[in-house]
Parts: sequence; structure tokens; C-alpha cells
Amino acid sequence: MALSRLASSSSSGSNLLKPLTSALSFTPSLRRPISSAADDSTTLTIETSVPFTSHRCDVPSRTVETTPKELMTFFRDMALMRRMEIAADSLYKAKLIRGFCHLYDGQEAVAIGMEAAITKKDCIITAYRDHCTFLGRGGTLLQIFSELMGRQGGCSKGKGGSMHFYKKDAGFYGGHGIVGAQVPLGCGLAFGQKYSKDETVTFALYGDGAANQGQLFEALNISALWDLPAILVCENNHYGMGTAEWRAAKSPSYYKRGDYVPGLKVDGMDVFAVKQACKFAKEHALKNGPIILEMDTYRYHGHSMSDPGSTYRTRDEISGVRQERDPIERIRKLIFAYDLATEKELKDIEKELRKEVDEAIAKAKESPMPEPSELFTNIYVKGCGAESFGADRKEVRTVLP
Repeated sequence: MALSRLASSSSSGSNLLKPLTSALSFTPSLRRPISSAADDSTTLTIETSVPFTSHRCDVPSRTVETTPKELMTFFRDMALMRRMEIAADSLYKAKLIRGFCHLYDGQEAVAIGMEAAITKKDCIITAYRDHCTFLGRGGTLLQIFSELMGRQGGCSKGKGGSMHFYKKDAGFYGGHGIVGAQVPLGCGLAFGQKYSKDETVTFALYGDGAANQGQLFEALNISALWDLPAILVCENNHYGMGTAEWRAAKSPSYYKRGDYVPGLKVDGMDVFAVKQACKFAKEHALKNGPIILEMDTYRYHGHSMSDPGSTYRTRDEISGVRQERDPIERIRKLIFAYDLATEKELKDIEKELRKEVDEAIAKAKESPMPEPSELFTNIYVKGCGAESFGADRKEVRTVLP
């Protein structure tokens, strides 16, 4: 297995989490209520779990500054994403979600760390594993579950489903089902940003399975020629559907794949490493053009809901990653180390999040299904007067808006 060698080389969780221990040098241990701790503006210094590895660029500092409030926010946001995806799993099995459904649990640190480093004026475009990215961009649970269940209250009015979330007002351009096709679109967004001189960047996310697509290299080439503020983010969860990376790629060092384009390998299970890398990448892209970030991450579910996820990897591998690298547990350990909350307080937060998710699902179920006339909307430019005929071409069925 692709990660079996990784698991065996770090057989004990203490080795993998060792950098965290050395980072916990904050001396005060006075117990503070969770509310005051979360509002505290005290600066905490965290060291990333493992060093960054670079290609044709400098390496960011492993030292990251944070606050108690940010730590607690990271825990809450990632725990909410995890709960949401687990609920989506149950809804799919209950046949309330139909079609394709790709879950993000395990990879939450990528979405949260990226958001912590950028603004909503920066753009994000991704593939079909998009629920958590949409939530991170400011989408609501109600919009998410409504869209997943094909209801009018969804972010795409129930017509997009799991793979086609969208929130243009927050710089989120989807949710795309064609493997790798979002990368050229992302580079096009970056072209628009450079043309407008608005000092923003685009993050174009794709998986290791899409990393061999020719269109990715074509888009990267033109981005490098024109010094576009494009950041290509390879979310390397080590399996493209059921194919291990080493079976599909002669060179699985995806951060080096740009050749003439700089790259950085990042622990995608460490939210602070992701935050630091994305901040570094944004500064680089605005000055020098494109850069590749390879996020070393892992998905706990199968590729999609039709994939049990255990035929091409062992259950020991999955549980090993959960025990040694889980992004939420890493933050939980930091919260305990800095004495920001008790175990009971964090459990109470998780209960509250479960309630939020359950309430959103209940409301989403009340949202009506799209009207049949919605089949004809969002196809042609408004006002063009296109007509839809019956099979015999004689009867005009409708005039499209």
C-alpha cells in the first residue's frame, strides 16, 4: 500500500507527533474558563509537525503564531466539518442523498488552514470533494444539506448536488465533476485578477488522481509564462479512486511536477502548516507567479459512497493515520497543553455541533424539490428567447428564460 511504508516507518504515534511536544513551551497553566480563553489575545507559538520540503523556493518558517481564540475556532470548525460529513454518509445510506457523493473527513485541515491564510476576495476552485470548502467559504449547513438532498434551498437550487457547490459572492467557483478541469478555470480566474490588479490570488485544488492530467500542465505553462497569481494545490490523499499514487505516477513528488515552477510539500493534516504554507504561497504568487503546494493528507472514507475504501488499503492503515495524524486530535492536544479547555468542555462543543447539524438536516428536509420548469433554467443567456420543442418539432413546449 502507498502509505503502508509510511505507517511502518513511523510505527508509534509519539514519533509523528513529537514536534508538537517540543512546540508546547507556553508556561502559564492557570485554568481559565473556556469563554475567556477563547477571547484571549495572548500570542501562542506553535511549531509545525514536520519541516516543509521545497522545490526552487525558500522554505517557510516552521514557527507559527496563533491565539487561544484561533485554536478554539480551528477545533470547532474542523469538528463541524467532520460531523457534517458523517451525517452526509448516513443520509446517503438512507437514500436521501442520491448520485455521487465524495466525503472530506480526514482532510479538514486543508480547508481550514487555507481559509486562515487568505481573504474572501481570494478565489478558490476545487474538484468534486467540495462540501467542506464551501462551508469554509461561509456557506451554511442548511444550504449544504438542501443541495445534497436536491432541494430548492441548496446553494445551486438543488440542481448541482454534491459535486457542484458554488458561492461566487465569497470567491468560491465550485465544485467540478470533470477530473482536473477546474485547474485551467482557476488559472483563468488568476488571469482576471492580474488584469484587474486587485492583489488577490486563486487557489486551484486537485487530487493526486488528477495530477497526471495534460490540461493541468498546459494551464501551469501559460500561468508561468504570464506570471499569474495562481496557486495549484494538490490534495494528495494517496489514492486516486482505488489506485495508489505509486501505481499511477512515476514521480509522486507532486510539488516538483512544475519543473520550472516552484513547489512546497506540506503536512496537510496539520492546520498550522497549511496556514503557514498558504500565506507563503500567496505572497510568492503575487510577486513571482504560480507555485504548487502538495498537501500530504488522507481521506477516511472511500473515494465516493460507492467505494468501501478497504479493498485497496488495510483497515490498520486507516486506523493508524487516525491515531497518529488526525487533524482534529492534533488541535485537541494543543488545547489541553495550553490549558484552554477541559475534555468535558470540548465534548460539550461537539454535542452542540451535532445538534446544529441535526437541526440543519431537519430544515433541509422541509425545503421543496425544484419545480419541473427549473430543467430549462441556467442553460442559455437570459432573454435570448430560445424555444424548446417537442419530439416532432411542431409543438413549442416552452420559451426558455
